[in-house]
Order: sequence, then structure tokens, then C-alpha cells
Amino acid sequence: MTDCRSADLVVELTMNHHEELVVAHRLLENPGLIARVSNTLATPIDAGMDLLPDRARERILKLAEVALSTALKTALWTLDGDERRIPSFRAHKAGTALSGAFGGAFGLAALAVELPISTSIMLRSIAEIARGEGEDLSDPYTQMACLEVFALGGASVEDDLADTGYFGVRGALARTVSEAAKYAASAGAVRDSAPALVRLVSQIAARFSIPVSEKAAAQSVPLIGAAGGAVINVLFMDHFQKAARGHFIVRRLERVYGAPAVQRAYEQLDAPGALAPPAD
Repeated sequence: MTDCRSADLVVELTMNHHEELVVAHRLLENPGLIARVSNTLATPIDAGMDLLPDRARERILKLAEVALSTALKTALWTLDGDERRIPSFRAHKAGTALSGAFGGAFGLAALAVELPISTSIMLRSIAEIARGEGEDLSDPYTQMACLEVFALGGASVEDDLADTGYFGVRGALARTVSEAAKYAASAGAVRDSAPALVRLVSQIAARFSIPVSEKAAAQSVPLIGAAGGAVINVLFMDHFQKAARGHFIVRRLERVYGAPAVQRAYEQLDAPGALAPPAD
């Protein structure tokens, strides 16, 4: 396939690539965590929100920043960037289930310990998915793209970008992602204390804290227990694994067709009847 980068060209995706884009669209536009937890556990998240302390949301935002910074320092460097293997979906879900059981048993008080652990496991899983889609994990831009997945938490009534969709979120983060990646490339390594990366982590944490708040609210419901906490974390992991799959499918197609063409094709899928593949 010829690499077409001009925004003025109308590029039609092949049938196979169109079908892959449909899959990515479904993965990225799936219901938010709050709906999945409520449907799975019949847990009233609104009741859990009422149980959170008044200053809990501010605390959760800080915990989200710490968790992302911790994950960035620990998760990416244990993977071989050149070796492509099938991502370990089940192994990573098992790891987050264990940490979720701890969180479910001890509630909000355990979040400061549990969240960095589960976030690090999730980032490792995200990186494996990225590698499986042909990304180079030694590339700072890929590393920032992995971190970017945590901003794709799904729609929420509290999310100011809920109506902008996947590309709206990416657009809002684009400048900060680029600055952080350029700094990491020039410095030769990702340093979580670098101002460019601090800004990116803060921007992503503002969105990541929304599903984290929903998770904390679910775990605050009386009698949720360790088993319920494990289930919530598996749903949490599954949610971000799906977002990662969609994100890196889109990025792979962008390397073939160029970002403008893929964005146009993706946004056309929102039209009624648009999810049928084109004629070959």
C-alpha cells in the first residue's frame, strides 16, 4: 500500500483495513467503566460516590498522578522492544485481580497502595499490545502513546471531553505528548521529573482519575469485599486493554494511510449504516 500523507487526498482503505478500523472504533467507543461495573456486579455506583469523603476526588487525582508516574518508571523497561509476542491478556488480568482483591477488602484506604501496582500492570499490558501492533517500545513517541491510553477511559458525565470522541482526546493531548516525547528523545531516557513529562502526566491524570473515582466508589459500597474488588479490577484492566488495542490499530493504519485519512474514515463510522465494510 502506498504511503499517502497529504490531507487533500481522498484515500479509501482496503476492505481488511476498513474492517480493522471498525474493530478499533467499537473498542474505543465502548461504554465507560461505570456502566460495565454496574451491569456486572449490580453495584449502584452513585451510592458509592455518596460514600466517598468530600475531598476524595482531589485525593484520587493526586493518587492517579503518582500511579502514572510510578507505572512509567517501572512498567516499560522489562519488555524487549524488538520481540513481538502475543500479549499476555490473562496474566495481566490475574495480576490486577490480586491487587483489586486487596483494594476491595480494605476500601478507599488501600487505593494509595493498590492503584500504582494495578496501573503498572496495566501499562505493561498496554506496552505489549503496542508492540504486537508493530510499535517500537524504545521509541519515546511510542512510550508516550502507551501512557496516552490512560486518557481513553470512556465516556462519563464528569468528563469534559466525553463528546469529543477518540480523536478529540488525542488532539487535546497532542502538543503535550509531542513535547514530552521530544524531551525524552533528546535526554536519551524518560525522566518522570522532567517538566514536559510532569505536564503530560498531570493532563492524563485529570482524565484517568474519572474511571479511578468510579472504581473507588464501587469498592466503597459496603460488602463489596475482596471478590468484588478483584472483579472490578479485571473490568478495569479489560477496559484499558480494549482501549489500547483500538488505539494501536489506529496508529498502525495511520502509518499506512496517514493520520488525516484514517481520522476521516474513523469519524465516518459514526454515521448510520457506516459500519458495513465497503465493496471489494
